[in-house]
Amino acid sequence: MLLDANLSILFTELPLLERPRAAKRAGFDAVEFWWPFDTADPTPADVDAFVDALDAAGTKLVGLNFFAGDMPAGDRGVVSWPGRQTEFTASVEIAVDIARRTGCRIFNALYGNRVAGFTPSEQDELATANLTVAATAVQAIGGTIVLEPLSGAPDYPLLTAADALAVADRVSLDNVTLLCDLYHLAVNGDDLDIVTTKLVERIGHVQFADAPGRGEPGSGQLDLLRHLTTLAANGYRGHVGAEYRPTGATADSLGWLPEFGRQEFREDQ
Repeated sequence: MLLDANLSILFTELPLLERPRAAKRAGFDAVEFWWPFDTADPTPADVDAFVDALDAAGTKLVGLNFFAGDMPAGDRGVVSWPGRQTEFTASVEIAVDIARRTGCRIFNALYGNRVAGFTPSEQDELATANLTVAATAVQAIGGTIVLEPLSGAPDYPLLTAADALAVADRVSLDNVTLLCDLYHLAVNGDDLDIVTTKLVERIGHVQFADAPGRGEPGSGQLDLLRHLTTLAANGYRGHVGAEYRPTGATADSLGWLPEFGRQEFREDQ
């Protein structure tokens, strides 16, 4: 298990294309991003600039979200949002292209909020169809879809690991899995000891922040190092993404990194 930095929430004091180099200087060889473009269908030049920034920094892209709507305005994905299938499909195609160029194989499909005027069953049926399309597309390159329970989004229906896995079970392909974000699961009341021991085989990616507050490790009350070590002891071998909101400049929030980097949850130990 290796650490990566989510550069949609870390190093945000810098322009997006400068963040991979900053992460590399800080000690991260791998990075992940939410959807890094303003639209679902960015220009080839914008995609090239994104990939070039990763290459120039010498960082490996290990996780990428599909288009999720206007996140600052409160959107949390379009997978289950009627009328936005074209946007979702376009972002899947772009993500697969980026993956072929970077080696990324983990793709976060944020489910989407409940939308007025549509029943939950209508949205769930659409989500199953969209996830099937996405899972088929990334399966061709050996990719995995992850479904993320979220906190702090009152209209978002996936709150627990069980919620996400119930959605995964509706898709006929086996490359739809759980994104185990320790922060969101803890805030929503999930039992992290059960998730990290009993559900490891269904986890496609892991992220962490401390709780309460979603700050860096040590700013809250979660024993993040113990949970990550438990995941590794039970067979998890993927990356774990630092996805927290620094209390100040990102570089000043990395006091936890040496200890985490020395632990036995690292894949190369």
